[in-house]
Amino acid sequence: MSMSTGLDSGISLTRRTLLKGAGALAGLALYLRMSPSLGAEEVRKYGADAMPGGTVDNPLVFVNIDPAGLVTITIHRPEMGQGIRTSLAMVIADELGAKWEHVRVTQAPGDEARYGNQNTDGSRSMRHFFAPMRRVGAAARMMLEAAAAAHWGVPVAEVAAGEHEVVHSNTGRRLSYGELATAAMKQPVPERARLRLKDPSEFRYIGKSNVPLIDGPDMVSGRAQYSIDVRMDGMVYAVIARPPVLGATLAKYDDSAALKVPGVLRVVALEGKPLPPRYNALGGVAVIASNTWAAMKGREALVLEWNDGDNASYDSASYRKILEAQARKPGKVVRNDGDALAVLAKSKKRIEAEYYMPHIAHATMEPPCATARFADGKCEVWAGVQSPQEARDIIAENLGIDNSRVSVNVPLLGGGFGRRSKCDFAVEAALLAKIMEGRPVKVVWTREDDLRHDYYHTVSLQHLEAALDEQGKPIAWLHRSAAPTIVSTFVANATNQSPFEVGMGAVNVPFQIPNLRVETAEVPAHTRIGWFRSVSNIPHGVATQCFVDELAAAAGRDPKDYLLELIGPPRRIDPRALSDGWNYDEAPDVYVVDTGRLRHVIELAAREARWGRELPRGRGQGIAAMYSFLTYVAAVVEVSVENGVLTIPRIDVALDCGVLVNPDRIRAQVEGSCVMAVSLATLGEITFERGRAVQGNFHEYQISRIHEAPREIYVHLVPSRFDVPLGGVGEPAVPPIAPALLNAIYAATGKRIRQLPLRDQLAT
Repeated sequence: MSMSTGLDSGISLTRRTLLKGAGALAGLALYLRMSPSLGAEEVRKYGADAMPGGTVDNPLVFVNIDPAGLVTITIHRPEMGQGIRTSLAMVIADELGAKWEHVRVTQAPGDEARYGNQNTDGSRSMRHFFAPMRRVGAAARMMLEAAAAAHWGVPVAEVAAGEHEVVHSNTGRRLSYGELATAAMKQPVPERARLRLKDPSEFRYIGKSNVPLIDGPDMVSGRAQYSIDVRMDGMVYAVIARPPVLGATLAKYDDSAALKVPGVLRVVALEGKPLPPRYNALGGVAVIASNTWAAMKGREALVLEWNDGDNASYDSASYRKILEAQARKPGKVVRNDGDALAVLAKSKKRIEAEYYMPHIAHATMEPPCATARFADGKCEVWAGVQSPQEARDIIAENLGIDNSRVSVNVPLLGGGFGRRSKCDFAVEAALLAKIMEGRPVKVVWTREDDLRHDYYHTVSLQHLEAALDEQGKPIAWLHRSAAPTIVSTFVANATNQSPFEVGMGAVNVPFQIPNLRVETAEVPAHTRIGWFRSVSNIPHGVATQCFVDELAAAAGRDPKDYLLELIGPPRRIDPRALSDGWNYDEAPDVYVVDTGRLRHVIELAAREARWGRELPRGRGQGIAAMYSFLTYVAAVVEVSVENGVLTIPRIDVALDCGVLVNPDRIRAQVEGSCVMAVSLATLGEITFERGRAVQGNFHEYQISRIHEAPREIYVHLVPSRFDVPLGGVGEPAVPPIAPALLNAIYAATGKRIRQLPLRDQLAT
């Protein structure tokens, strides 16, 4: 009887391959997915993990049952508010037949060899682990049944597990899971082909609402442990004065005043690594003290002199002009259907628009922080990172030791949004812990550190043109996208967007336009660019969905009807036919672009929002829809504009992600996406002067307060379908909100907003 590990093969560009080999790799060959070999049919159906580490479905890894019957499930994906510790536990417990009140969870450390992929981003956790965790639960259930059958000396076909016990059908004898636990663990793990998965009609937790959040009681009582809550005997605290400009180096410093601050123990210069930044520490000067306040006051007392370097000239206003110039001239062609340029050149009716978005910061509720202890050549780290195995590898590299000598523990994350995919703050803690060998060191970032040293969402300029026929239908579409690329964080002098960026809402628009051309512009990066919740879908979604609304207005058509007409009839499109060779790293024959599902969410959101109803003066509705992270989402935003003041009475969102594993968490994710997207669209902006981020705290980098947030949010979930693969949930609801908002503002006021954030543009 073999033990299945469930590892799925496949090769693709990942953050880790960039980190390990970026210096030796160049060009688009970096991003070509190579001949994936997917696993069993159920993995193909529900999604397969092509990232390093693959998936693991061994019940002995994930499930422990003690003699009292308490089921402890190991969760290997970090929890950052998305509810994954509850949702994955629900899947296992359902197939296991466990009672929810007897289920507990524990968090796995970074160890992909044991647990499979742990990189928690890209809205992939449930997409990749729904099928493996079902198999985990089913295998554990069958092992309990085998143990009971052996105990009673009866055929296993005569016993059935469920409700936390195994029952012998012929006699009614019963054994609890606790009574069977030791014997069950010794049973062979069933081969995957022998597993009996439940029919969806048998589910008790999967797809059901009101399953209690497993971390809820601890969160509301203050018992939940986040990175900032780590306390250890002998701990010291550190804050760091980091280079104010990317690539700046320390010329000299005077720490004499800092060392006089009560509580300051030591001042240490940290040497930064050469660019590109990757996920390394930025360097600077660290003040180590007996408490955080002393460390902060010591940092204030430092006298620092920097060599600012090549990025000191970075200025947001002048850089925007560079983006505009680059977007207005031919760029690199990434999709070319027909001959859009020729049709545009001779068109009698031509529409043109440009949309600008600034850098935005993650601004997680909990700023980055990490604790590390180095002793006897080993390093143990406690950090809220989204990719613990990646953190383990990078810390080991920076310390010059094997990764087997590094352990990464993952407390709850006080927000992630992609920021904690980057482990630079954990590297800092590890480097200082080595200096302070034997004493735990906690590195704490202030909000100013967080906002001024982020891996920012890229600034962008989107240039669009269309030619309309006599009926107002587009016969040519040109989209030029100018934005510094995420790849610049890993590859020196990278200046063009990668396939994964243009595959987020630029090349893969499923519009029936005979002449469609998408280009990207060469622009340099002058700061750290990183993954952000929904990534390039945000600027591309604003541009494409607002431009559709502009075309509808030019044609005198209803925006919803016009959007549906552009999408065309229901059909299943191979993403490669849309020049998308990335497709969120999933198999294109499994994850097709289904325009029928896209049309359905548009119609559902419009119907629930009562689209087209008569509204008072100064009120309007806007609509937008996106296919992102393999999920279909449409939003209708209703706005009121009175005396230049914007309020948002209502947002309706329709979402189709395939299987609804945890509807409560899905609704929470969508509601949070709406609030976050509104905040970004109306207020979010990081600007640069002299290479330095200007905004340092929430009085400058503003987020929506209660009175500025949507008054009512209605989430309409398309019922579960088990005939389609799972999509993501954490990110897909963000992109359509901003364009629907801007379209609603036009409907209410007749004013087009093409520059974000909105701020006071309605007052002028």
